[in-house]
Amino acid sequence: MITTYTIKGMTCEGCVAKVKYLFEQHSNISTAEIVLKNNTAKLTMEKEIAIYELQRLFEAHPKYTITFPDTEENKQHESVFTTYKPLLLIFLFIAATTGIASIDHGKIEIMQWMRYFMAGFFIVFSFFKFLNLTGFSESYAMYDVLAKRVKVYGLVYPFIELALGVAYLTDFEPTVTYIATICIMGFSSIGVIQSVLDKKKIRCACLGAVFNLPMSMVTIIENLTMVLMALIMLWKT
Repeated sequence: MITTYTIKGMTCEGCVAKVKYLFEQHSNISTAEIVLKNNTAKLTMEKEIAIYELQRLFEAHPKYTITFPDTEENKQHESVFTTYKPLLLIFLFIAATTGIASIDHGKIEIMQWMRYFMAGFFIVFSFFKFLNLTGFSESYAMYDVLAKRVKVYGLVYPFIELALGVAYLTDFEPTVTYIATICIMGFSSIGVIQSVLDKKKIRCACLGAVFNLPMSMVTIIENLTMVLMALIMLWKT
């Protein structure tokens, strides 16, 4: 595979020779074409190498730094992590804290962790929706099949999520809770999938109107993960 990078810190042909030499010391780099005028390095690699690993090649020469070039593709790739950072952090925090709470005799009880995770997910996500209930309702009605037709459903939905969170937390009627989750999240996924397939550029309302998260595959994965976990717990009941 061939990938082009931007190299900062090169000032002369001596720098070009040094950078080329350093790159070609890596066992997975077969050739390195360095262009001083554009400050670029075109690397032919046997397999993809993480950019931080490439930067390590310059540890003895810190004036050289390697970055991805400012192409639209790389900007888009980089923006995915920037855009969904709040969502990813919330997932990680919920997963970590519920994992700790599920430890029994030095091991994480998976079924208990899933129940706690679902509780944390629904409670935390409903909280963000309650911060601007009207804003959430308007955003949700842009893509949810039922909320489009019944406006009040968008106002009620955060209460449904909160109720599901409390039900998981208290282990209230597990079978009913699991089935309700499958139906609600599964039905909600229909509008999300349609919007993504139609490439509609609309806001995802998963975190209410607080964060401007675009609708994407991330939203589909989020919904279907909840459905899958509920199915597993229902099967294990």
